[in-house]
Amino acid sequence: MTARKTPEQWLEVISPPKRTRGALKLFLGYAPGVGKTYTMLSEAIRRHSRGEDVVIGVVETHGRKAIAELAAQLEAVPRRKLEYKGTEFEEMDIDALLARNGRVVLVDELAHTNIPGSKHRKRYEDVLELLAAGSDVLSTVNIQHLESIAPTVRTITGIHVRETVPDWVVQSADEAVMIDLTPEALQNRMRRGDIYGSERAEQALRNFFRRGNLIALRELALRQVAEQVDQNLESYMEQKDIQTTWPVRERIVVCVGESPKGQYLIARAARMARRMEAELYAVHVDAGGDWSEADQKTRDANLQFAESLGATAVRLKGKDVATAVAAFAREKHVTQVIFGRSAVDGFRKLQYLRALNRLLEGAPAVDIHIVTQEPD
Repeated sequence: MTARKTPEQWLEVISPPKRTRGALKLFLGYAPGVGKTYTMLSEAIRRHSRGEDVVIGVVETHGRKAIAELAAQLEAVPRRKLEYKGTEFEEMDIDALLARNGRVVLVDELAHTNIPGSKHRKRYEDVLELLAAGSDVLSTVNIQHLESIAPTVRTITGIHVRETVPDWVVQSADEAVMIDLTPEALQNRMRRGDIYGSERAEQALRNFFRRGNLIALRELALRQVAEQVDQNLESYMEQKDIQTTWPVRERIVVCVGESPKGQYLIARAARMARRMEAELYAVHVDAGGDWSEADQKTRDANLQFAESLGATAVRLKGKDVATAVAAFAREKHVTQVIFGRSAVDGFRKLQYLRALNRLLEGAPAVDIHIVTQEPD
């Protein structure tokens, strides 16, 4: 077995400068039986019918007739036989696939752990080598196999997920497709024996495939895909240097200062963010003021309070609050900004109004909310 590469080394291998690497398309599901492998094979057959060179690296049928019938329509590279502890196993033959040099390679169950003696410890490392060699890869994975999500799945279902794939591998996919099915429809598939045999199906319905589990797993999968779509949009806007805000997703900034009443403002912002399912940033701007130790402690407490409510705490430096917040709003494509306001008059009121004008001039098209507080 070769030495394992670090995530950074793998990303260097499969990333440009030369656009010679293949593209990774992931079919993401929230549970076995939603149709990931079936959909992957269906796409592969369509590509093959259009003249693309398609080859199966590994497809796991799990005894499902429909999957076996689709897989039989495509060329498959024979698996490599390995003996481990007196038992013979079959694994995807990565070297044979590299020699075959197919344009499109199908690799089922991305999170699979290879048998000791294989070239790589994990199947996703086989996939990364195929991508580096220039082959496009179609692969499948369930949401519970992501490293960062597996602990949450254990809390929800009580089941320890042993085989995982690093989040960075999934996030590096060129395309991720959610294969969706309602929990009720998935349970009906289970009862019909489309996923497991009748005895195993009944046990599964009482455990992992309980309706509450499936609802929670489905939401995790939908959020994962939404996050990746959002990242793709961010990348596109950066590449095209799009400065205007496209309000496809709400992002809220609440400006945090040294006032003890700041927690009221943060709580209002958090409630607004929850109602809108928006991303929330709690932003403090250090404009070079001379703050007392008590002020600094209050500021830190405000930012910690914001984090406890799900916000991302951000500390910025700038010549003034308005200019720094405007720049941050452009960078993060913020859609709404929340300011606090005490009952001020005279010169302090004039300063406050000038700050708002600078924000309006410097920020993209954002909505500004003024939350009135009692004077300090």
